[in-house]
Amino acid sequence: MDQHTDKDLEFTEKLKLFFKEQKVKIILISCTCVLIAIIFLVMKVFQERENILISEKFIKANIFLSSQNEDKSKELYEEIIKSKNKFYSILALNTILEKELENDENIIINYFNMLQDLSIPRDQKDLLIFKKALYLIQLSRIKEGKDLLKKLSNSNSYLKNIADQILEN
Repeated sequence: MDQHTDKDLEFTEKLKLFFKEQKVKIILISCTCVLIAIIFLVMKVFQERENILISEKFIKANIFLSSQNEDKSKELYEEIIKSKNKFYSILALNTILEKELENDENIIINYFNMLQDLSIPRDQKDLLIFKKALYLIQLSRIKEGKDLLKKLSNSNSYLKNIADQILEN
């Protein structure tokens, strides 16, 4: 039994010695971990607030649109697209296209390009490329539209069959 208590004492002494020697490093590592956790939480709160503000803008834009104030709604939708929110930016672009709020095709193509650069899931990105291809074909820029459809057709996209059908026609 004495050996067991000696080993325990030896271990505790080694542990105390280790903490004494490494006290500064342990404190620095602990502070760094706490600081990283605080920064992460602050960023998360900021991102949630940003999402709430963008969702409120989207609702306002829809209200303006329903009250026939298309200029104000278009302005808000453009702000939402430029915010590059993963959810509301795509919805704003869809609304602009559906309600034909923007007539300048270069601006709309620029919006498509901005949203394609977002880090969104592959299926959403494919859907965005598909919509852009259809928009280009509608503008009689058939070669560009078909090139995008070929890109979808050559990938493992869930839109591959639809892209193939459009390319056949």
